[in-house]
Amino acid sequence: QVQLVETGGGLVQAGGSLRLSCAASGLTFRGYAMGWFRQAPGKEREFVGTITWSGGVTYYADSVKGRFTISNDNAKNTVYLQMNSLKPEDTAVYYCAASLSTVRARRGEVDYWGQGTQVTVSS
Repeated sequence: QVQLVETGGGLVQAGGSLRLSCAASGLTFRGYAMGWFRQAPGKEREFVGTITWSGGVTYYADSVKGRFTISNDNAKNTVYLQMNSLKPEDTAVYYCAASLSTVRARRGEVDYWGQGTQVTVSS
């Protein structure tokens, strides 16, 4: 049984930072591109970024490029999302996701989802 468990969400002031973690179990990290999506109230879920299992290639949405960084630790089957210079518009539930490739991830084609963690950025 595949499980993706996100931690690290919370309340932060604008300009601050948070790091989300996603621990995967029941899944061979090597076979997947791991990614992050988010969903703000009243909006559709949107792609944030993704990383190849080797960690060598990352892709980001334009809205977070230069502020967010995805990394992974294959030994721990964990992927991270470092979020800096946070803005109120970054407020959303953030979801960890596993896709068979970064191409699929960028198209929103996800094979496994985490349960989500709330990030709230106050102005």
